[in-house]
Amino acid sequence: MVYLVAGLGNPGPRYELTRHNAGFMVVDHLAEGLRAAYWKDEAGARTSVIRAGDADVVLAKPQSFMNVSGSPVSRLVDHYEVPLERLIVVHDDIDLPEGSIRVKSGGGHGGHNGLRSLQQRLGSGEYLRVRIGVGRPPGRQDPADYVLEPMGRIAAEKLGEAVLLGERAVLHVIEHGVTSAMNEFNTRE
Repeated sequence: MVYLVAGLGNPGPRYELTRHNAGFMVVDHLAEGLRAAYWKDEAGARTSVIRAGDADVVLAKPQSFMNVSGSPVSRLVDHYEVPLERLIVVHDDIDLPEGSIRVKSGGGHGGHNGLRSLQQRLGSGEYLRVRIGVGRPPGRQDPADYVLEPMGRIAAEKLGEAVLLGERAVLHVIEHGVTSAMNEFNTRE
């Protein structure tokens, strides 16, 4: 059985430590924890295949910008013949409080441009998601500016906590299923 875990983010050092790269951060933690030994460039993404429980897991960080990440993810889905119910997309979510996560099966894009791109390329929103809460921008700040700006220490700490929870949630989905993961992680405050 093969899972594809696609962390959404933007490539390059300018975006590395921003809220918008929460998906990349979760994938990096999974890679470290599961001892991913080799990364390669394929289908417009950095990928590494690891083992988690009884499953082969393709970790992916699309190297296109967030708004067009659907193309590399859809090519990987096709290449590895991954059914959408085993595609786990990890992404930032301004509608969740900082430091929180939610596991979800299916749904719309909710205004998230990375998810919009995925939905357009896959023809469906019926994949699994691990949503990493980054909170709403203060005042009238543009959400795009907010998720791409450098974070202060407290915001970075909260995001770090959510990334660790997100890593655990992804592994829980793979090992125990999405319903169990929703019961385990969606009740936390």
